Amino acid sequence: MTMVTPPHITHLARRERWSRAEIAFWLAWLAVYFLLPKHLMFAAQILITGLFALSLDLILGYAGIVTLGHAAFFGLGAYTAGLLTKVGVIEPVLGLFGAALVAGTFGFLTSFLVLRGRDLSRLMITLGIGLLLFELANRLTDITGGVDGLQGIAVGKVLGLFEFDLFGKTAYLYVLVVSFGLFVVARALMTAPYGLSLRAIRDNQQRAVAIGIPIRVRLTNIYTLGAVIAGVAGALLTQTTQFVAIDSFGFQRSADLLIMLLIGGTATLYGGFVGACAFLIAQNWLSSINAEYWLFWLGILLIVATRYLRGGVIGGMAKLAALRPMGKKA
Repeated sequence: MTMVTPPHITHLARRERWSRAEIAFWLAWLAVYFLLPKHLMFAAQILITGLFALSLDLILGYAGIVTLGHAAFFGLGAYTAGLLTKVGVIEPVLGLFGAALVAGTFGFLTSFLVLRGRDLSRLMITLGIGLLLFELANRLTDITGGVDGLQGIAVGKVLGLFEFDLFGKTAYLYVLVVSFGLFVVARALMTAPYGLSLRAIRDNQQRAVAIGIPIRVRLTNIYTLGAVIAGVAGALLTQTTQFVAIDSFGFQRSADLLIMLLIGGTATLYGGFVGACAFLIAQNWLSSINAEYWLFWLGILLIVATRYLRGGVIGGMAKLAALRPMGKKA
């Protein structure tokens, strides 16, 4: 007797399977280690920012929770990792767990306040939370260093074996492994029925309630997970630069992150990494050409990407891929 696999199970299995493009994407990041040894610190910064953007994609792209204060979790993770070294916890992985715990706890507690409102109130609440943390970091100079930032951070060997070097080789591989690991977790969740339920909530909450999806629980979970990943991204930046700037809590960081995600594409998982890469490379290149007016050209780039690349760079690439078979048939 032949067993027939239900269509929905076949569809889920297809979604969970890694495509060649995805494998090539991560192999390209590994190739950077060998091909661009002089730019590993900059590449690590792009990966960290991409991981940070991924955390926002989970909240905004998949769950539809708008926020202007996502840097609050990034800053908490950054300062936690730095302050832990001050009390003797210099092992980087332990610092990541500490940052994830603090940022995740803060995300869970604030989710009850953020998720009560609608889009406009959520924008104001998240912005207010970010501003409050920024001012606290500014006032508590004995702890945070104030506007001078947290300095004198000494990070130990990764797992007690791999020491951070001046060329950034250990730092880059460390960031790449952590980023890939968290990405795998996020991808597994978003390709599973859990991710489909988040999309249902984002698209139509009334319909999601009608089919039995626990909206408040789902949104609280994903908001907390986004906070955890953002906190880890902040900790990675602290550990690789051995410095924490007060602008880790700044509104500009949240705004730049939103721009990166829009450029790359929301609800794609890869959009944050692609957007961070495009944004930071453009920023570095344009500022080297004209340090005073580089924002003008960056603004044009954003307008073009928003106007002509619906769904961001990832969305544009998907449309081109969809058109290719049609061209062959013709």
